[in-house]
Amino acid sequence: VQLVESGGGLVQTGESLELSCTASEFVFDGNDMIWVRQAPGKEREAVAGIGSDGSPHVATFMKGGVTVSSDNAKNTAFLQIHNVKPEDTAVYYCAGDTKMNGFIWYLGVWTYWGQGTQVTVSS
Repeated sequence: VQLVESGGGLVQTGESLELSCTASEFVFDGNDMIWVRQAPGKEREAVAGIGSDGSPHVATFMKGGVTVSSDNAKNTAFLQIHNVKPEDTAVYYCAGDTKMNGFIWYLGVWTYWGQGTQVTVSS
């Protein structure tokens, strides 16, 4: 299983950004996936995800700031970050799992992880 994130880079405050997560040997349709970020010097935190039933989940602190979606035909998940701020600077990861019984925010249970994509927001 391989998950590959893309779309990161240097953006300016107030811009929007779309990250992609493309999978091989893992199918988003019918499985759970999650977007996680890790800012410099901080622990990883869950941002948003999609449940196996297709329902979106967004962390309370990010509501209104991100949109999570997927294109099952392309087997790709997306994270749109709206109106980015310097505090959104982080490495963004996607993760997936095939054996969850309901979407789980706890990061320790997620099996498959990508390598991450760096997002840097300039002020």
